[in-house]
Amino acid sequence: MSIRENLAANLRRLCKDHASVSAVCRELGTNRTQFERYLQGQTVPNKATAKLICDYFRIDEAELYRDPGVPEPRVRGLPPVSESLFNQMIRPPSPSIAGGTYFTYFSIPSRPDLLMRSVTFVRREAELVTFRRVTGWSERRGSTWARARGNHYGVAISRLNWIYFSGINRRQTGEPSLISVQWAPISEPVLTGKAMLLTEAGPAFVSVIMRRDMANIRPRDAISMAHVIRLDDPDVDQLVVSLTRDGLG
Repeated sequence: MSIRENLAANLRRLCKDHASVSAVCRELGTNRTQFERYLQGQTVPNKATAKLICDYFRIDEAELYRDPGVPEPRVRGLPPVSESLFNQMIRPPSPSIAGGTYFTYFSIPSRPDLLMRSVTFVRREAELVTFRRVTGWSERRGSTWARARGNHYGVAISRLNWIYFSGINRRQTGEPSLISVQWAPISEPVLTGKAMLLTEAGPAFVSVIMRRDMANIRPRDAISMAHVIRLDDPDVDQLVVSLTRDGLG
């Protein structure tokens, strides 16, 4: 395959993990028409654009142009560290969680009247459980706007009756996150626990509640709901409000 064909195949594979090509272009800040030319194998990006794409997808330039049909080179008798770590993470038992859309609520330090609502898309492939968690937030501060967005991808594992969601932000900040939850001892199926997240003041541990969407909300509509909410908002899930006020979240 030519370099342009390699680039096109690799970009199409990388974009499959995102909502759409348009979403990728918006987050990259690149022209959609030009990006389509890369996807069709018509041209290759310049050095600056290639670096922007690599930084966004968290890969190096060699991977961007590598022939997708050729396996990555390995040292004989020594598996890559990444493969060894991944195999350790996904070893049984598999998390007791079904695939689907989950609304994930985080407490906000010093603001007991607010919650950050994210949306987590959980996917099961046999025993492997992966996820994507999307967060959008913005607020006006004087004459400027403060923004924080999350697009975390990762794997969910089960250890000692806890489910751990370990991920990396696909945005340029690239920070890791870790959520540990277990099924709450109540009649409704809801997960509660703690999360380590990056805030404006640095890493922080906060309470977290996860509840599956049973209304079959469209993914785009669910993502539009991923923002700060008030506990006194009548449209907010009242079970989540109750758990938060009882200190279970």
